Amino acid sequence: MKVIHLISGGDSGGAKTHVLSLLQQLNQTITVQLVCFRDGPFAQEARSLGIPTEIMGGNNIPRLRRQLAAYIREGGYQIIHCHGSRANMVGALLRRSTGLPVVSTVHSDYRLDYMGRPLSHLTFGTINTWALHQLDYRIGVSDAMVDLLISRGFPPDRFYTIYNGIDYTPAPQQGDRLEYLRSLGVDADADSVVVGIAARLNPVKDMSTLVRGFAAAYQACPRLRLVIAGDGPELEKLTQLARELGVERQVTFAGWISGGMDRFYAALDINALTSLSETFPYALLEGIRFHLATISTAVGGIPYLIDQDVNGYLIQPGDWQALGKHLAALGRDDDLRRRLGDKLYEKASAKFSIQRMVDTQLHIYEEILRRHSRPRTARDGVVICGAYGRGNAGDDAILEAILQEMRSIDPDMPVTVLSKDPKSTRLTYRVRSVSRTNMPAWRAAMGRAKLYINGGGSLIQDVTSRRSLWFYLHNIETAKRRGCRVQMYGCGIGPVTRESHRKLAAQVLNRSVDVITLREPDSREELLAMGVTAPEILLTADPALILPRAEDDQTDSVLLRAGIPPHGRYLCFALRQWKGFSEKAPLFGQAARYAYETYGLTPVFVAVERHLDPAAARLAAQGLDIPHYFLDDAGGAGTIIGALSRMEAVVSMRLHALIFAAGQGIPLAGVVYDPKVSAFLRYTGQENFTDLADLTEENLREMIDRAVAQGGHPEAQAAAVEHLQALEGGNVTVARRLLGM
Repeated sequence: MKVIHLISGGDSGGAKTHVLSLLQQLNQTITVQLVCFRDGPFAQEARSLGIPTEIMGGNNIPRLRRQLAAYIREGGYQIIHCHGSRANMVGALLRRSTGLPVVSTVHSDYRLDYMGRPLSHLTFGTINTWALHQLDYRIGVSDAMVDLLISRGFPPDRFYTIYNGIDYTPAPQQGDRLEYLRSLGVDADADSVVVGIAARLNPVKDMSTLVRGFAAAYQACPRLRLVIAGDGPELEKLTQLARELGVERQVTFAGWISGGMDRFYAALDINALTSLSETFPYALLEGIRFHLATISTAVGGIPYLIDQDVNGYLIQPGDWQALGKHLAALGRDDDLRRRLGDKLYEKASAKFSIQRMVDTQLHIYEEILRRHSRPRTARDGVVICGAYGRGNAGDDAILEAILQEMRSIDPDMPVTVLSKDPKSTRLTYRVRSVSRTNMPAWRAAMGRAKLYINGGGSLIQDVTSRRSLWFYLHNIETAKRRGCRVQMYGCGIGPVTRESHRKLAAQVLNRSVDVITLREPDSREELLAMGVTAPEILLTADPALILPRAEDDQTDSVLLRAGIPPHGRYLCFALRQWKGFSEKAPLFGQAARYAYETYGLTPVFVAVERHLDPAAARLAAQGLDIPHYFLDDAGGAGTIIGALSRMEAVVSMRLHALIFAAGQGIPLAGVVYDPKVSAFLRYTGQENFTDLADLTEENLREMIDRAVAQGGHPEAQAAAVEHLQALEGGNVTVARRLLGM
């Protein structure tokens, strides 16, 4: 593989570190060529690292384009990789003349690159914005950067993410710490706890928040000291602020550190960052290498590194009060600093190493070449329609599972999702998404796709809304007329109550659907009773059963943010508002007390649909005077599944809470408000449920007793889960067949 990298040659900071460390390592595996548009320290350092480097300068852009095009053709390069605004402009001009895929790594928010320089922002910023839109692919140096660009209208399926990485090989001893600190001018002694930051002093780094937070922390913990390594236009302002806050002796402005940063980080106890905007800063990784406790603003990709209260602390930009509170806590507690620093090192060294960065980049190149050579056909890809973009974790979990299975068939397959909130769907799943109300857009997508998927859940029903039924039937019929194969995917059917609706549904499904895969047998009986016989009907399982739980640190962080100790003994209640619920709500509170007093299980009320379920939870817990918790927003499917995996049993009205828990082998007790709940439980071999209308204090206690007893037989649960997941594979097998793959 041969890749040419274009860069201006005047870069510094994180972009410089990323490019040089990446190319040095890539050069050991593939052929890379660096072209700088000017000579200087960047090019000299590249040569010293053994990176093949050429200089092609000048302001004659047409001449530079011709020169580079000839150089690329003669060298047999396969990919053009750009870094920075000038390189992006040249890469955009080379795209058509070379016919090669052109990719840019976006190292920072291009709208902030020229902060405080309005003329440069107007000229270079405008050109860079245009150029970025012209390129084939873009790489963000964090998922947050990718999300930012997608939110600005860039195609969501033409993005990749790569995180900065470093070598975590332990550094040698750095000499006497106290002597070094005093050489920087720090008024420190052996008992001092030193907070540090290495960054340029400009507005985007928001050092004022750091100084204010430190001043507040110093009042509570006088052993704290702050040392700032860096220089820039805000030095005088920050010096004056430290003086006004009475901490001028405790805050040291050390200027730029020469001779490498290892000794600086080795002298710190706490690493801090208060930026308004970042991608994925090396300044944090360098501190992590020395096991430093870390506090940072929750910007860019930093929340993917730091799990709140688990391995560090996150604050919102400008929140100096929260910063001060965390600094004081760390300053007072030596064990806490060590514990957080060690946990962060453990995560970062596993996930954000230089080797991981190189492997990711190679994978990106391979995928770009594969996609670039993909044959263009009249029909390609899938359109997926369901109850997505409504804030319901269960419905969105179905979409996540279907997308995962489509990518297992063909990772380069174009996918378009119909969603109530297409912007959120694009950001969350990195797929093309159009509004359910944008009929021209989804009709056009159907005209290009091979397969239309009516995606999971109970979409064919008229209990919640007859208009919903009409919408899905209309889309199924339109997809068939537009030339798609049609699959109803791991779905439930009904209830369809009106006779006219039953006839309409039967007509459309018989005429327009190729295969229906069902998540439980009751739905098959309902289809047959409606007279649906033309499509192939297969029994599978709900797609959400294949989703894994989030990693433990992520789950811990979600629980801790809700004030829930991560490793207690818990009983989950997943409730929802429904006709008759208000009268039955006190029974759940009584059951929570029973489980706490009888089994020592603390109740946790978990919201699956975060906009609606918290109200039901609080109604049930009204007057409850035993310890209990509310998990109103557990995030996406992975962290909800992670949270449910920490429960000893789950009492649920919500179908997908039961499905998520079943996938983790957690004992279940169902309260049935809709036949789909009892149908699923029977399908899994569970009879531990009762109708909401029939719920009593006694039978709810009995269900909890059975669920707790079932927890003593994990092998039976594991066998049931394995059986269901094997059945679910039938969904993707059918999709593969309909796609002709």
